[in-house]
Amino acid sequence: MRLVTKDKECILKLEDRNSGELFAQCPIDTYPGVAIETVSDSSRYFVLRIKDDSGRQAFIGLGFSDRSDSFDLNVALQDHFKWLKKTEEIEKEKEEPKQELDLKFKEGETIKINMKITKKDGADGQGKAKTRPTSTGGLLPPPPGSGMSKISPPPAPSQNSSPIHQVNANANNWGDFTSAAPAPAPQPSRTSSNPPQPSNSNPNWVQF
Repeated sequence: MRLVTKDKECILKLEDRNSGELFAQCPIDTYPGVAIETVSDSSRYFVLRIKDDSGRQAFIGLGFSDRSDSFDLNVALQDHFKWLKKTEEIEKEKEEPKQELDLKFKEGETIKINMKITKKDGADGQGKAKTRPTSTGGLLPPPPGSGMSKISPPPAPSQNSSPIHQVNANANNWGDFTSAAPAPAPQPSRTSSNPPQPSNSNPNWVQF
């Protein structure tokens, strides 16, 4: 089997494998069409309409053992008729060229364009200076209704307060540590074997 194309002609020829003698030929004018049709239940089998020189015709079946061969036949036929369709469109455009769009201005035709041109001083074309937003130094303003709450003073000391609070309540009790006079050391006793211990007689110190 050979598929021969020449210009607009497309002929499927069945020839003898050894001698090359022509057995039958199938002229194809459209695809898909009556000249060659695929069967509904397989992509490897076709129905051909063969013709002789006298005009007699007959329908025969054609099958491929390999699916890739039938695929090649389909692609070759589709490429040929796509090329024919494209050639006809090109010839039609040569005979009847497309009308080009005329985008030129007609005589006396004008257009109006509104443009805003900003000058170097920040004023626009109408002489109005543009106001720039004031900078706050990168800090955002506080949200509305929010004020800094004042810290309440510490509660007054009471009788049930801890000793440290009682000491802190009287500010005059705090003095310079260097000005506090040390208490006189007690005289050692002859009967005691323990060394004398310094005593904190300052009433401003609280012992825990």
